[in-house]
Amino acid sequence: MKVRLLLLLPLLLAAQFVHAAVPTPAQVQAAWRPSEARLLDRHGELLATLRIDPNARRGDWVALADISPALGRAVLQAEDQRFMQHGGVDLQAVGKAAWDALLGRAGNVRGASTITMQLAGLLDPRLGARKGGRGIGEKWGQMAAARELEAGWSKAQILEAYLNLASFRGELQGVDSAAHGLFGKAPSGLDAGEAAILASLLRGPAAPERLVARRACALARELAHELAHGLQPAVDCAAIEWQTGAALGRSRAARAPDPLARRLLDGKRAEVRSSVDAGLQRFARETLRRHLAELAERNVGDGALVVIDNASGEVLAYVANGGSSEVDGAAALRQAGSTLKPFLYELAIERGQLTAASLLEDSPVGIPTVGGLYVPQNYDHAYRALASVRTSLASSLNIPAVRTLMLAGLDRFHARLGELGISSLDQDPSFYGYSLALGSADVSLLELTSAYRTLANGGRQGSIAFAPRPPAPGHQLLVPGAVFIVADILSDRAARSTTFGLRNELATSFWSAVKTGTSKDMRDNWCVGFSRRYTVGVWVGNFDGRSMWDVSGVSGAAPVWRDVMDYLHRDLPSPAPAAPRELVQRSVAFSPAVEPPRAEWFVRGTETARVEALALPERAPKILYPAERSLIALDPDIPSQLQRVDFRAQAGKGLRWRLDGTPLGPADQDVAWTPAAGEHELMLVDGGGRSVAAVRFEVRGAARSAQAAQED
Repeated sequence: MKVRLLLLLPLLLAAQFVHAAVPTPAQVQAAWRPSEARLLDRHGELLATLRIDPNARRGDWVALADISPALGRAVLQAEDQRFMQHGGVDLQAVGKAAWDALLGRAGNVRGASTITMQLAGLLDPRLGARKGGRGIGEKWGQMAAARELEAGWSKAQILEAYLNLASFRGELQGVDSAAHGLFGKAPSGLDAGEAAILASLLRGPAAPERLVARRACALARELAHELAHGLQPAVDCAAIEWQTGAALGRSRAARAPDPLARRLLDGKRAEVRSSVDAGLQRFARETLRRHLAELAERNVGDGALVVIDNASGEVLAYVANGGSSEVDGAAALRQAGSTLKPFLYELAIERGQLTAASLLEDSPVGIPTVGGLYVPQNYDHAYRALASVRTSLASSLNIPAVRTLMLAGLDRFHARLGELGISSLDQDPSFYGYSLALGSADVSLLELTSAYRTLANGGRQGSIAFAPRPPAPGHQLLVPGAVFIVADILSDRAARSTTFGLRNELATSFWSAVKTGTSKDMRDNWCVGFSRRYTVGVWVGNFDGRSMWDVSGVSGAAPVWRDVMDYLHRDLPSPAPAAPRELVQRSVAFSPAVEPPRAEWFVRGTETARVEALALPERAPKILYPAERSLIALDPDIPSQLQRVDFRAQAGKGLRWRLDGTPLGPADQDVAWTPAAGEHELMLVDGGGRSVAAVRFEVRGAARSAQAAQED
């Protein structure tokens, strides 16, 4: 009687650890949840993932047919060599383990656990491995559950579930996350060495690297010996050891979340389909990375890119950075530079204050402001006396833009930028002042590109979308005729040649309109433009605010813009848009002949055949910059030998510069002086050496400037 009770005791203990019903393979697979939400492109292709389960990393459930056969062989060799013969419990292994325990040879206790028994532990946590080891009841319960699994599941189903549920290393659970997390590849692509490493990790997921490598090498030799039919195989254990170190190092590396996934995945949905095109996204990302690598020697490390469909407003590409950061460069606020000028000129033309043929004064000007004298200068430090609106915008002349803002009105332009969806201008217009014409305000690439889409659509404004949607007409915000004229100017190669030349990255083989911009101290570089179908915006610079070295819009962001535009239009034409009915085209000449005669577009009623320049009033010689008692601080982020101070004069013809008694050259052109710390006196002198105008100013070094700021 006692013997019978002893025989029944394990079964009674096991009964409390076995579920009433073993789940089916379909139920187990249906209950599987990846640890990351998936962001899909518009066609259903995976774009990015975002971690939503902090406890484990799980990928997709992988069918056995999609797992490399090398892994199946390695796992069976390492964990359960009689898997195909036993019915869930390997009695031979159990007997050996019991005999070893009886004789005090603990050995490898896990050797008695079959893959089916381990799967039972994975399906029922009460039967799983634990720190103190399993008790006899738990072990018998695991065996009983394994027998039930074998009765209802095929061997292939058991092996598939085991490989998907097993933990391999740290938080990596399942073959999909293990293959991608350790080797950066799909489970179908695992080779024999990688399979040996994964199979060795099953025995001890937290084992030291050297032990894993030793086990993997031994396992690889066993497998190779079997495949060689008894011959002594050659196994490169040094390669396996290196492979193990690289794989485990990869598993420890933290993955930066993709900014686009962070933007679109809210954690509530396991899968989101976006408007982004995966092929375009890959091309745009690789193009940006390639150009950033080329610009590295000019101290350019970061960039971002956005592509928007003009008709629907769908975001087709969103490259938030060059891949080395988790910063969202498309949403970050950066100084706009000259990219705001098209909206300024559109406003002035819309209000009838200017035409494309109007002449603007391009000469030194000093504008009194609350913060002192504001003295804008052109990018090339040259002055043209007079320039038409077409030339001023296409060649990005700064002084005519500031004069246009004074004409159109600072408050009105500030409000217009807000209407265009640039939400970052949250200060009073006076905070930005007339430098707003030159892009002193901070904007995001995404909002700026969206504003340019309004120009691409003839002044119709609409929202952008990150989900697929049909074309949306939007509402008419800008006057179509004024928008057409601005777009025509931005597409005019001849007009932009004054600054950029005829051959540059802005000149596409199809119709496009484009504008570049560079911010103060060369910290930001932009290129934003559009064709009939697409609007593309590019920013390059440094997320930490460091200045670039000798980078312009044409050499910085423009090559990226051009490559992406060419890719978009490789099979798609982009004809020039038709002029609105309210416009007329007339031949126009200038007097004096500051520009050659040309055909020009006018809003009906403003056309003219001849533009005559008013005689400019005589101005007394004056030093425009620096102003009297100016304090100039050296920028600590720019090498001192690269910093310059531009001396600018009004009516300097026939006069010469003199600094601290040293002649510098004629005063009818700006002088770029390498600043030296200390107090200085700058003079304009005539042919006889007599002073006509003079100012005193001080230059402070970076350290002294910082100290003075703290004292203030």
